[in-house]
Amino acid sequence: MIYIIRDKVTSEQVKEMLEMLKAYIKLAVDIERGILAGGGAMHADCESILLDDGSRQEFIWGADWDPSAQLVTFESLINIRPRQNNPSMEILDPQVREKVTAITLRLLGGL
Repeated sequence: MIYIIRDKVTSEQVKEMLEMLKAYIKLAVDIERGILAGGGAMHADCESILLDDGSRQEFIWGADWDPSAQLVTFESLINIRPRQNNPSMEILDPQVREKVTAITLRLLGGL
């Protein structure tokens, strides 16, 4: 199950987003709008849902959320963007990483 999370996530949403991968949740985080999509098997699926919702691709970054450790990691194929100075699967810009972390913690943290 993939959800767009605009406000604090519910425990039921977390449970459903964990169904696919069990230990962590794939995310696409829109750092412009301050929202994220989570769940499913691929970051690209989450990205697609955000694009359909009006997000712009250049502001969407892929990450993973481990709810048991309350940890964000920053590796995804959707992050490979040479035109945005990010030639790696990992988000290289510390400011982008900070924004992804802040949005993820605000919306998913604590559960």
